[in-house]
Amino acid sequence: MKAYVFTAYGGPEVESYAEVPRPAPGAGQLLVAVHAAGVNPADWKRRTGAMRAPDSPPEHFPMLFGREAAGVVAALGDGVTGFAVGDAVFGNTDDGGFSEYALLPVEVTAHKPAALSFTDAATLPVAAATGYDGVRQLALPPGATLLINGVGGGVGVAAAQIARHQGLTVVGTASAAKKDFVTALGVTHVAYGPGVAMRIRAAAPQGIDGIYDQVGGQALDDVAPLLADRSKLVSAGDRATVARLGGAFVARARNREVLDTVAQLVVSGALNPYVTDVFPLDAAAQALRKVEEGHVQGKVVIEVVQ
Repeated sequence: MKAYVFTAYGGPEVESYAEVPRPAPGAGQLLVAVHAAGVNPADWKRRTGAMRAPDSPPEHFPMLFGREAAGVVAALGDGVTGFAVGDAVFGNTDDGGFSEYALLPVEVTAHKPAALSFTDAATLPVAAATGYDGVRQLALPPGATLLINGVGGGVGVAAAQIARHQGLTVVGTASAAKKDFVTALGVTHVAYGPGVAMRIRAAAPQGIDGIYDQVGGQALDDVAPLLADRSKLVSAGDRATVARLGGAFVARARNREVLDTVAQLVVSGALNPYVTDVFPLDAAAQALRKVEEGHVQGKVVIEVVQ
């Protein structure tokens, strides 16, 4: 099958197209003919080797890109129940999704509602599910005020809509260039940079009841003092900094229940995946550059012709 891969750790120069063996589903796996695959920052970060733990076993190249996909079941592995060949599904991938076929673990695969497009479904397992997990972890009551630090990215955009659907007031930090986009989400925009905490206090004089961070580092240090109860500080961007500040890293559920929930939020109109760019598999490099440059407003998707 055709796939987009990286052949070593490094920059874009290690990316290429390759003909690789079509995988066979193992126990607990579905083989899916890919219709669409979401593109995430973790894709290019994995290519650099930055996400690899020092004690990880040796890698076997080429390695496929892609962490989420939607498509049609082509084959079932041993022990898989609840799915049949021909079912439309979406979920997290086991070994790449920028390809004609992908393996999806049954526990993080869900049936695609008929009213949900393959393109939108392919964006949900990473960003939308992470957004949902973080908002659920904070467990703020309706009427509370949530600060999303870095609201303009995929997780932040999803979290903002989910939080507003649950009756929360949302304030979000983002670049000045994203102000109109953030405001259109029903979020009070606050620009990054020196003095950000003062600007947030002015925008939310009622105070901040929870923070869902997407950025980490100094940007998280700058806003954490706004929160009296650090148990209401969650980060999806910086495990070390949030721990030092007394908060917690987002606890990912990674289950079918969450996928079903975010899919229904899209179908109901409460959640817009904001797919802003769609590329064919032949333009996977362009899709990755779009995300790697960090200026995407919404989600980038690769569509695979089947």
